[in-house]
Amino acid sequence: MNNMNNMNDVNGRDNAATRPAILQLPQLCLQGALSCFQQACLLVVGGRAPEVEWLRKASEGRIVWAVDHGLDACLAAGIVPQRLIGDGDSAAPDAWHFAEKKGIPIEKFPPEKDDTDTQLALRIAKEAGFPAAIVTGAFGGRFDHALSTVMSCAFAPLPCLLADEREAIFFVHGGESVTCTPESAPKAISLLPLTGSCRGVNLTGMHWPLAGATLEARSMRAVSNVLAEGSSSLSVSLTDGLLGVYFVWRE
Repeated sequence: MNNMNNMNDVNGRDNAATRPAILQLPQLCLQGALSCFQQACLLVVGGRAPEVEWLRKASEGRIVWAVDHGLDACLAAGIVPQRLIGDGDSAAPDAWHFAEKKGIPIEKFPPEKDDTDTQLALRIAKEAGFPAAIVTGAFGGRFDHALSTVMSCAFAPLPCLLADEREAIFFVHGGESVTCTPESAPKAISLLPLTGSCRGVNLTGMHWPLAGATLEARSMRAVSNVLAEGSSSLSVSLTDGLLGVYFVWRE
């Protein structure tokens, strides 16, 4: 298997200041306060595995870490991760043995612990100096696992977004603005307030736009929106709070 990333270690990567504030994912382009994501690590975690081609494209030019069962997805795509993190309770034994024989640095934790493998990986990524993390393999499976992963990423010690070929969610903080250009029109786009309230929410390019709106976590009402007719992109901003912007292309 070939490592498709061919990158230096975290301290040897290109200076993000020389790159535009644009994040390109296989099916989505984001522009705004995103320069930190130019040097983001890609964490492949243990939920629904992304499709092989999507994962290969998303990993190009990035350092890839596997989180327990995410190792299986990496190896299926022919990607040898630079680090493996987890308790080893869900990755295939043969995959774990391959990582050991390959000499991949492994940080193994006991199954009985307070933090999830994903939470540990986010903390380790922060400690390693990564400015942000792109998390894949985060959707599908049990609701409690998926919710834990989303909320852990929303309030992680470093900026995060979650994506695969079917779904994506990124987070916009008060004072920030992001423009999104999907490669193909999503089936639905939803705004999810993750703090008690999100104030001064502006949304353009959508069938149901917003101007200076207040969205509350207790009554999520900005769900299942779609792009406006003739629109290929949308922009979202807010003055206060933490807002999740969710896309779904295929359920």
